[in-house]
Amino acid sequence: MCGAAAGLSDIGHRFGDPGLLAQALTHRSAGAPHNERLEFLGDSLVNLIIADALYQRWPQVDEGALTRARAELVRESALAPIARSLELGSRLTMGPGEMKSGGHRRDSILADALEAVVAAVYLDGGFEACRAVVLPWFEAAMAALPPPHKVGKDAKTRLQEWLQGRQKPLPVYSLISETGEEHAKTFMVGCALAEPHVETEGEGGSRRAAEQVAAEAALAALEALRGRSPG
Repeated sequence: MCGAAAGLSDIGHRFGDPGLLAQALTHRSAGAPHNERLEFLGDSLVNLIIADALYQRWPQVDEGALTRARAELVRESALAPIARSLELGSRLTMGPGEMKSGGHRRDSILADALEAVVAAVYLDGGFEACRAVVLPWFEAAMAALPPPHKVGKDAKTRLQEWLQGRQKPLPVYSLISETGEEHAKTFMVGCALAEPHVETEGEGGSRRAAEQVAAEAALAALEALRGRSPG
């Protein structure tokens, strides 16, 4: 156990049912009831709240740019710092093995816990109360977004679109290695293109991040092969 749910008032909601918050902060390693079902609901709520905020903020922007901006705001590496600012890690209830491995510091667990807390607020106070709590967490990141026409596609998306536009087979990503302590792993991922034949590697703190690095390298290789940007 790494702390209690009681006293978590800094999220901006006073719970009528504190049990919801306790469940939201209980990792599955500690046994049932844990927060996975709440995480499922919270993920959808965060996506809806951010989608609505972007829709209102950018009334003339197309679906593609809105989708990319939302993805930038709600990705794991964006949610985890919010969870840290709320000190959720120190309040998580976890099994001894997960605690020993530093699970309360891991981005994936913190992001999941944040989503579970969002769901707990929604179930306790309703949608408007939930939105009032969640939006301030994202204000700074939303304000820092580039102008809508400059919200870029990530490397994997650009690579896929380049290949699809030329009716080429899609890339195949494979995990080459996974090293380091449980709470600070490094992933090495390969990206293989069949036509033209290109093989690249990428390293990152998550498999997803490593895939992005490998895709960026593949785009650079295609640019060198073709003598022009594949973007």
